[in-house]
Amino acid sequence: MAASDPRQALGQRGEAEAEKFLRALGYRIVGRRERVLRGDIDLVALDGRTVVFVEVRSRSDTAHGHPAETVGLQKQRRVAELANAYIRRHRLEDCQVRIDVVTVMFGPEGSRPVVEHFQNAFDSPW
Repeated sequence: MAASDPRQALGQRGEAEAEKFLRALGYRIVGRRERVLRGDIDLVALDGRTVVFVEVRSRSDTAHGHPAETVGLQKQRRVAELANAYIRRHRLEDCQVRIDVVTVMFGPEGSRPVVEHFQNAFDSPW
């Protein structure tokens, strides 16, 4: 996808908002768009001593439903697969791990985005 792709630009804005939101909660961001197994993990963060893999979903409207609804079973499996590969690569097998979803809804220009955080959003294989 080209950098001028509106969907990619929306995704990047959403990831930046999610990162800002998580930092305000005290999370430490240790990775952005981490590339593993021909895929990307949006954000990798530390919540205390827990490694958190964050899937960010951004929307500019709810015409196609809430952004969290787009994390179906297939996407959940893929995120878990990427997280497992990251864990093995970085030898984090002994760490506590979870997967969160952060949704970002962008409204009209100039309005604040609405950010929602779903901790432990779905079961992981750990």
